[in-house]
Amino acid sequence: MSASLEQDIFWMHRALELAKIAESQGEVPVGAVLVDDNGLIAEGWNQTIQSHDPTAHAEVVALRNAGQKIKNYRMPGLTLYVTLEPCPMCAGALIHGRISRLVIATEDPRTGAAGSLINLVQHPELNHDVEVEFGVLKDEASQLIKHFFKQKRMAAKAEKQIDKNE
Repeated sequence: MSASLEQDIFWMHRALELAKIAESQGEVPVGAVLVDDNGLIAEGWNQTIQSHDPTAHAEVVALRNAGQKIKNYRMPGLTLYVTLEPCPMCAGALIHGRISRLVIATEDPRTGAAGSLINLVQHPELNHDVEVEFGVLKDEASQLIKHFFKQKRMAAKAEKQIDKNE
């Protein structure tokens, strides 16, 4: 295994840990980690529900934390590891932040903006593009997302059944 792949797996494991924190808080389980060659810069997990903030996606939270730490909104040379493909809002933030590399565990065919539905992070008309890699710990991330939404559907069905019986 190459050192690069080993590093990708290491950081994606951390992103998965953060996704599990999001899940434990009732959020969609997505985690994100920003690193440079020296290690961790910042991290985040989905916090939209608890913060009442539609922009509090894991990627944006990580970018905000990184900006505060490095005292800059530009982040060239950084790699973002994320458990689910970024949406258009997050993809735009990665472009504006000049993130160099994006490593994604699993694609999002409904809202993915790094190649699944659309590809904003490598759009030829934009002023920056991001190197993208898919599939690091894909199965683990996919299962986490699928399990979360299955639980949500089961809870909604149980709630409907209770309402029906009342």
